[in-house]
Parts: sequence; structure tokens; C-alpha cells
Amino acid sequence: MFKYFPTNYVWNLSVNLSIEMGARMGEIEEMCAPLQDAAKAPDAAGTQAFRETWIHMADKLVSLADEDEARGRLISAGDKLLRAANYMITAERLLAHGSEGRVSLYQQFLACFEKGLTLSGSACRRVEIPYEGAHLSALYVPAEGVEGPAPLLVQVNGLDSTKEMKFLVGLPAWLAKRGVASLIVDQPGTGEALRLQGLTARFDSEHWASRVVDWLEGRADVDPKRIGMEGVSLGGYYCPRAVAFEPRFACGVVWGANHDWRDVQKKRLAREGNFPVPHYWSHVMWVWGAKDMDEFMQIAENVHLNGILDRIRVPFLVTHGEKDSQIPLQWAHATYDQLVNSPKRELKIFDERTGGVQHSSFDNSANAGAYIADWVAETLGGRIVAEQPK
Repeated sequence: MFKYFPTNYVWNLSVNLSIEMGARMGEIEEMCAPLQDAAKAPDAAGTQAFRETWIHMADKLVSLADEDEARGRLISAGDKLLRAANYMITAERLLAHGSEGRVSLYQQFLACFEKGLTLSGSACRRVEIPYEGAHLSALYVPAEGVEGPAPLLVQVNGLDSTKEMKFLVGLPAWLAKRGVASLIVDQPGTGEALRLQGLTARFDSEHWASRVVDWLEGRADVDPKRIGMEGVSLGGYYCPRAVAFEPRFACGVVWGANHDWRDVQKKRLAREGNFPVPHYWSHVMWVWGAKDMDEFMQIAENVHLNGILDRIRVPFLVTHGEKDSQIPLQWAHATYDQLVNSPKRELKIFDERTGGVQHSSFDNSANAGAYIADWVAETLGGRIVAEQPK
């Protein structure tokens, strides 16, 4: 793990995530060098300082992109805008719920990301899935070199990630190269669903996951028999739960097992384990729609996988970082051990040799992501050998 701030795990996590999303080291240095003292400050003051330097860099990149666009250099402009969006969401993610300007910053981020996709020539497109009289927003990335319906992996967020973050880390691109399409979803409690529509998280993830499968079955470019699901971090709970109760999923993957999130909350109350965001307790109450800590802890009692996983009868991959400092390694073993009816279950621990030892491999996602992409391609009928030029 790259530890720019020796005493601030939350900020280090954010910096590492940004690097995995494509940050440039010179820009990281420019943004973080003035923040050494602020990293030791209380949440509100420190977070404001973090926001100012990161947004200053994002604004500079947007200005440079405007110059590129004016000269017709659209690919360069798009690349800069996607990097600016990276820095915007990194800053937004650290702000407390209700912070002044947070919603407008998030909307600015969405517009910047969308324009970056278009100008850079990305095949990724935003889509909307009908849900509860509203919609779930998602990013659709088509498979490369596939004629006819393709296999697809639905990808869902953790507690505080967004669909754009997951796209920028790279799994959809790695899958596309292997002939597998992607649908990255802002499920209830995350991204647009939470911030713009007020859709809070729910423990019965199959409720929204089934609506996603319904929508995918209506697409001519998706093979309905080859739809899998992957979840990162808290998605390591949402995904197995959804696959257990939605039999149309053809496989499942967790990138960071999260077998018993209620236990993790109890440990965090006792100050065990690292928090992923500042203002942690107000953040989780916002995500889950709880009015106070008592109600949140009651909700959390449902967020575990015990007594559920024996329902899964499709291939399932459990991955975890050996030195995960947020979710103990024991929960990866628990998830794997309870997949007793999966015809192809696998437990992969990313260690010092492979890299990706931290929580959901945020310290080094390349090798871990490639392992997941290969497994998915093998399982859903993609490819693991590059197409040769004709």
C-alpha cells in the first residue's frame, strides 16, 4: 500500500484508489504535498483542505481539456476529463453527507465523466434500468470481437464506491478484451441511486438484482444464459446474497469477501479495523436510511450470509487480500466453506507474490483483476487468448 500520509489510513485508501483509477503520480504529488499537516486534522477541517487541492487539479485538467477540444484534439481532451473526474469523485467521496456543495460537485463529476467517455472514444455508455417507479443508473461496456449475444458480468459497488470508480479501475476493459460484456450498476445505497434519488441500501439484494436481470434479458446483445455477477467490498455481501436467491445468474465473484458485515460493525464500534471513509457512522446511517445508531445496528443484523450460501448452485469465485485491514481474512474462508453446493467453487487469496493484498486489492488491482477476468471468461465462455490481427 502506498502510504503518502503516514497517520491517515482513510486518505491513503483514497490516494491508492485514485492511482488505480488512472491518476498520474506527478499530479498526486502536486495535490498531496500541501496536505501533510491537514492529514492530522479533525475530519471536517482536513477533508475541506483535501477537497480544495484535489478540485483545483481537476479544474486545471478541465481547462486544459477545453484547450484540446478547441483545437480538435478530442482524444486528449477526453483523457484529461476522465482524469479530472477521477479527482472529483475522490474528493466528493470523503465529504460528509449534507456537506455544502457535495451534490453540485457530484453532478459536475457525472457531467465531466460522461463528456470524457464521449471525447475519448470509449465504447462505455450510461444506461437506465427501470426500478420501483424510478431507475437504477449503470454503465454498459460491450464485449470486443463477439458476434451475437455475449456473456456479461454485472458488477456492483461496495459501501462507498460508484459505478464510475469501478469502470476506471479497469475490470470492464479487461473483460471486454476477453469477450465478456459488463454492466456496472449504482445499486440502492450507492452512487446516483443514493445521492440523486434517495434510494437507500437494502439487505435483500436480490430485490434489485432481479430487476437488473429482467432488463438484461431484453437486450439482443446479451446471452441471458451467461449472466454472472461480481461485487467489491460490501458487494462481497450483496453479490452472494443475490446469486443465492436469483437462479438466473450463471456465476458469482466477490472481490473482497464480506461474509458477516454485522460483525464488522460491532468490531468498528470497539475501534477494531480501519474505516473506509471519514464521518463513518453518519455515512453508514445515510447509506442504509437509518435515523440513528440503534436503528442502523438493527439493520446491520441482517447483513450476513450464514444459512444462505447453500442455495448457490453455480460456479463461484471468492477472492480476498491477505492483509486486508478492513475485513478480516476469516470471512473469505467462511464464504468459501459455506458454498457447499457450488459445482465450481474457488478461494483465491492475493498475497505478497501476486500483489493486491489490501482490501479489495486497492493497493494493486492489475494482477487480481486479471485473475478475476480470466476466471469469468473461462466460466462464462469468453476467451483468455488475445484475438490476432487479421
